[in-house]
Amino acid sequence: MLVLRLLNVVAPAYFLCISLVTFVLQIFLFIPSMFRDPSTTPLFSPALLHGALFLFLSANALGNYVLVIQSSPEDLGKDLNLGKGAEVADWLDGSRSPGSALPSTHFCRLCARVTQRHDHHCFFTGNCIGSRNMRNFIMFCLYTSLACLDSLVAGMAYISATLSMSFVDPLAFLTLLPHSISQFFSGALLSSEMFVILMLYLWLGIGLACAGFCCHQMLLILRGQTRYQVRKGMVVRARPWRENLQEVFGKRWLLGLLIPVLNVESDYHRQKEK
Repeated sequence: MLVLRLLNVVAPAYFLCISLVTFVLQIFLFIPSMFRDPSTTPLFSPALLHGALFLFLSANALGNYVLVIQSSPEDLGKDLNLGKGAEVADWLDGSRSPGSALPSTHFCRLCARVTQRHDHHCFFTGNCIGSRNMRNFIMFCLYTSLACLDSLVAGMAYISATLSMSFVDPLAFLTLLPHSISQFFSGALLSSEMFVILMLYLWLGIGLACAGFCCHQMLLILRGQTRYQVRKGMVVRARPWRENLQEVFGKRWLLGLLIPVLNVESDYHRQKEK
């Protein structure tokens, strides 16, 4: 349990550190290196277009990251009727007391609260993912993946121009790291160039991981399931996939694709306000 709590603190700091390094490399290294082509006009130069795209992806990723943390699933244990003699600890194994009103609720040991439609606990945000912040979490994974892949392409272009090498052959990227390590220790490669090469593989790993996680999460949403329900083998009521999507993304789904916006309020919130 102590290791999980430590990971809950270290993982967000690691993500913010990677984001800061990526932003610095893009703004001060990759984008300035694209201004070397004098034949392009300043208005439509690759540097400005790439810079605008990177800022758009980064703003959406960071904005949804903040909204995931701000839209924290509230503690339902204070409002739900847990039943006579029932305690919050009764929710540790995922079981519900007879008096509980909402399905798909779970007690998180790290957050110490009962959340509605609990999906999983995200260590990179230090928060539980539930009905209130699921859409922002999906958008966060999507734009993080796109930002990493964008940085990967820009980094490969920078390395290609700096080291005068071509990535036309797919094996060139796979053999880049071992060749770079040997050149670095022989003194033929600068430390800054070696650092960029290491970041290329880190961006590739994070980008593919976030893309795969986003696709898996979307598949669960279409089925109307959560990761917690799948893990526990819970049976869910079959509904049309359009209703499942609207429950998570709401009617403002197109706006959420362009700018970070708050998630649609849960059914529990609506009932509570009434």
